[in-house]
Amino acid sequence: MYNSNIPSQQELPSTGRLIKSTIIAAVAAGILLIAVVLPAEYGIDPTGIGKTVGLKKMGEIKVSLAQELANETAQKQAKAVAKEESAQASKVDAQPAAGTLNHEMKVTLAPDEGTEIKVAMSKESKVQYTWWTDGGKANFDTHADSKKLKINYHSYNKGSKQKSEGTLVAAFDGSHGWFWRNRTPKTMIITLIVNGDYTDIKHFK
Repeated sequence: MYNSNIPSQQELPSTGRLIKSTIIAAVAAGILLIAVVLPAEYGIDPTGIGKTVGLKKMGEIKVSLAQELANETAQKQAKAVAKEESAQASKVDAQPAAGTLNHEMKVTLAPDEGTEIKVAMSKESKVQYTWWTDGGKANFDTHADSKKLKINYHSYNKGSKQKSEGTLVAAFDGSHGWFWRNRTPKTMIITLIVNGDYTDIKHFK
């Protein structure tokens, strides 16, 4: 259908007018950017207008807040990474070294009764130990033997104590441990804790 509302050629803007309008719009946008947007958003005020109307202060506050937020986020991320690394390190440190064992054993001794606990160790291996009684002193003999080497008895130390702790270093491949005897008139309980490089532990009643 024929459209009678189509503008005539004379009513259409010329190319020159379009170019001029585009240039004017671009210049206006540039002025707006420099005079308003930069001061209000970034605190940058090349013309001084932003300071006069208060836009520069607003922009500086926005930039400051953004920087504080960025710093806070970075600190949180750094703390999270450090915490994770610390947790991983603690986990590794908490794991016993390869080949180490640990046990806790309790023995009950009637008056004048004796007992023995030994661990199997290779030469120069180490075991940390602690033992104590629930009351009174026990006669003890820390010693070793080896069927392979035909060693029947090797003494480390002996005496009478209520508690003893230290590091037992194996003088040779064999069985190393403790003998106790209750010389008190009452029944006593002896607790032994061992941790170190051994392959087996036995209680000889």
